[in-house]
Amino acid sequence: MPDYQDSKALVLNFYEELEAASADRVGSVLNRYTSSDYRFRGVHPFNEIDGADAVADTVWNPLMSAFTAMQRRQDIFMAGTNSQDGTEWVTSMGQFMGLFDNDWLGIPATGKIIFLPYVEFNRISDGKISESAFFCDIISVMNQAGLTPLPMQTGADIINPGPRTHDGLMFDDQDPAASAKTLELVNKMLDDLLTDDLESSTQTLARTWHQDMTWFGPGGIGATYTIDRYQMQHQGPFGAGLDDIVFNGHLCNYAEGNYAGWFGWPNLTMTSSGGFMGLPAFDGRLHMRVVDMYRRDGDKLAENWIFIDMLYWMMQQGVDVLERTKQIVRA
Repeated sequence: MPDYQDSKALVLNFYEELEAASADRVGSVLNRYTSSDYRFRGVHPFNEIDGADAVADTVWNPLMSAFTAMQRRQDIFMAGTNSQDGTEWVTSMGQFMGLFDNDWLGIPATGKIIFLPYVEFNRISDGKISESAFFCDIISVMNQAGLTPLPMQTGADIINPGPRTHDGLMFDDQDPAASAKTLELVNKMLDDLLTDDLESSTQTLARTWHQDMTWFGPGGIGATYTIDRYQMQHQGPFGAGLDDIVFNGHLCNYAEGNYAGWFGWPNLTMTSSGGFMGLPAFDGRLHMRVVDMYRRDGDKLAENWIFIDMLYWMMQQGVDVLERTKQIVRA
């Protein structure tokens, strides 16, 4: 049985030192824990970055300077072997919480508590973090700051909670049989989606989902509860506004215990017939970067947390949400 404890300890120590570091010391922390060829993938405007110093300067220094006394509040912590290529990964999901004391990405500070939902996949190689995929919900921060960057969400605009069972922090070894069962279930669910062209019927969804499933969507879309409301408040608008959706595969896909997660770069390619996210039709192919995290309950899935790089998806259509926000604030 693979032992992920050393990799988990490495990432936990990294998080502890990162949280304790001042903004000007972040680079030295990253250099201690990452490889010389460290590669970072992040949501727009971060995108792809090479090297620990560049990641510190572009991502962590500005964030930690904006959110003073920032804490990482984890809801899921897990590790496993990527079913795509056999590499080892450690994943953390939760919220960053801080005091929004300085502007961030052009979003005006509020001086109040702010939550930044995030999920982070770290590939471990030779005792170092060699690659990271960092998805955070910038739209959620904008909403909390009182801005309205997008039309009204089809789901509920909330700060998505962690697992109902409060067992997502898997610091210890998990039963490999449970991990295998979870991975098999999420892969079966994906096969059903692809068979139905990503618009599964109620009957198809019920094969792998509990009727009272919860779908915790990103800012701009929102959360929804039960299969019926999921179809009404997300799947319906998604299918009505997007056409010719192609699944490109995942870069990472694994499970530990009752939890699973995957991400792609990009996962999906599509065209827009208009209406989704309030945008008109677009003449061109669009890419969508997505993370899904899952909790299995028995033989079916119960909860799903989704991160979509909405800023990148809209940027491809000529809509620069961050720049538009800066102009509004300046006005």
